[in-house]
Amino acid sequence: MKRLVLFGFSLAIVLSMKAQNKPDSTDMFFKHLELKELKVSGALGDMKVKETPMSITILRHGDMQQLSSTNLINLISKQPGVAQITTGGGISKPIIRGLGYNRIVVVNDGVRQEGQQWGDEHGVEIDANEVGTVEIIKGPASLMYGSDAMGGVLIFKGMPTPPMGEIKGCLNTEYQTNNGLIGASLNMGGNHNGFIWDARYSEKHAHAYKNRYDGYVPNSQFGERAFSLKAGVMRKWGFSNLKFGYYNLTPSIVEGERDSVTGELISDGDLLSYRHGLPYQQVYHYKAVSESFVNLPSGHLKIIAAYQQNRRQEYEESADDYGLYLRLNTLNYDIRYVSAERAGWKFSTGVNGMGQKSINLGEEFLIPDYSLFDAGAYATASKALSRWNISGGLRFDYRYINAKGLVEDGDVRFEDFTRHFNGITGSLGATYEVAQGLDLKFNIARGFRTPNISELASNGEHEGSLRYEIGNHDFESEYSLQADFGLHYANRLFELYASAFANHIDNYIYLHRIDSVVEPDLMTFAYAQGEALLMGFEVGGDLHPFHALHIGASFSYVDARLLNQTEDMQWLPMTPAPRLSTDVKYELTHSGKTFKNAYVAARMDWCLEQDRYYAAYGTETATPSYLLLGLSAGTDVWIKGRKVAELVLIVDNLTDVCYQDHLSRLKYADINVVTGRQGVFNMGRNIVFKLTVPFK
Repeated sequence: MKRLVLFGFSLAIVLSMKAQNKPDSTDMFFKHLELKELKVSGALGDMKVKETPMSITILRHGDMQQLSSTNLINLISKQPGVAQITTGGGISKPIIRGLGYNRIVVVNDGVRQEGQQWGDEHGVEIDANEVGTVEIIKGPASLMYGSDAMGGVLIFKGMPTPPMGEIKGCLNTEYQTNNGLIGASLNMGGNHNGFIWDARYSEKHAHAYKNRYDGYVPNSQFGERAFSLKAGVMRKWGFSNLKFGYYNLTPSIVEGERDSVTGELISDGDLLSYRHGLPYQQVYHYKAVSESFVNLPSGHLKIIAAYQQNRRQEYEESADDYGLYLRLNTLNYDIRYVSAERAGWKFSTGVNGMGQKSINLGEEFLIPDYSLFDAGAYATASKALSRWNISGGLRFDYRYINAKGLVEDGDVRFEDFTRHFNGITGSLGATYEVAQGLDLKFNIARGFRTPNISELASNGEHEGSLRYEIGNHDFESEYSLQADFGLHYANRLFELYASAFANHIDNYIYLHRIDSVVEPDLMTFAYAQGEALLMGFEVGGDLHPFHALHIGASFSYVDARLLNQTEDMQWLPMTPAPRLSTDVKYELTHSGKTFKNAYVAARMDWCLEQDRYYAAYGTETATPSYLLLGLSAGTDVWIKGRKVAELVLIVDNLTDVCYQDHLSRLKYADINVVTGRQGVFNMGRNIVFKLTVPFK
């Protein structure tokens, strides 16, 4: 009942925004139409947002510049229906509508990112500075991306190509007061007679962050470095380009150990040092991507081939000797044909997949060496009928995993095993334009996911998660059936959107604590399978009573439960808390001589109490509600008719609230014997300065 009341309250906020039309706000109506005209990627090629039956959010570069974050996933986690699992300030993993890890596919440079994403203690290996737009697909997208896209897809696209004959660049800099984060990114690219090129170098460093309860949190510092180089040609027949990327993340691992007398966090080094402490990780990601797009008389052909190598090293006792070292090599391929539209019909067909090989090069082991082969083929069709747009398709996937056994000190650490998985997935959806500005959407989709290597075979200490994990190589594939319903309405002053979903998953794999000890001082967790049901919604709106003022609100809710379980095991682990967000933005100047697009803004995020958690064996605990306030301001600076800088100032957690996000892994660290509080708390007040200098 309490949650229904809160939903009603949030919906009332949105609906109360409706006002009478005013002539001077006509331009805001066209901005809404512009958003609806944006195109997103899919199996049917580029589709307008209003035409796709799936729930999709688009985050553009200008929006991202006005937000603060310590990493890329932290940046997008502020969107409705999106959350993050965190391990300190430098490590975040995405959650979409209660699903994460290998249930979300991350696409960057046109290929799925493969970086051992089953782990808690490292994030997505992508430089946030090179991201131009983010497409967030909520719900099963197995039709387009195969296994693992059961919960949704995050598509990161680069910055646009410079116009013909131009060389453009920019310098992005950032400083944050709480953790001393210093970041800089230098980019330059050009387009000379259709020959395009782009280069970027980025670096970011932060020392330990702080909050009022814990002070500075030892070993929460991190460093990040990235480099990319791209070259290609653009012609009437299409385009072809080749891109090389390098990414390195060095996060220290917060263990949260406390003094048994004072209760204070134990520190072995300088809390304001930017150098890593012990334990820490080195994560490297190398990537080469070849992409070609060929215009044909009847449509177009797109071919992508990529090589990725991900290295993850953990250093525990010495900065010179790693204990765990995983190296993952991946070859990706994607070939798709999209027909031109004829009489409202559009068809597409394609094949994509990957080959992988992972080996252990260290002295400690969590998963066995393994090889994987994955292939999928699909066909889709769409039809535009007056106000209707109907689309759907079918796909077949095959995956093969072969794991190599290991005997350690006479004991069997890993067993040899081979598994074959296959699945048929599909979707059918429709959009209907009820009237100008009002669209309805419905989609039903079947998702498919094979167990990952950690779920099948893990048997070892997961250092970053402070636990020992045990897998089961007899697990079956997960299958989901999800229904989505959406509504979007926009007029000259007012915009409203709502999206509801129900997702039933067979053979759902989850991690839970068990009442046994394999390694002293470590909790033991094991994977299990069950039947799951996730239901929820996102609702929100925007009001523009006049040109300069914007008022927005959104509410996200997920109910995720395991069926046929006892009371303490009925809720899925790692389910985000309900969240109400509001923001108010006022534009001070739009076309001034020196200061243009100047604004001030305020934001509120209210995360409600999460009292629906997996309680068996102390796997999870309840999380109280908390309210975060923020302020921001920004402007473009022009001199002699030329933009010379973009300035942004952001204050996060204005009132310095001490809180723990329900999805923070640090919630379960040691108890402070003096205060009785368990775990480490999130970052306190943080002031962010951003400066961007464009040049030609």
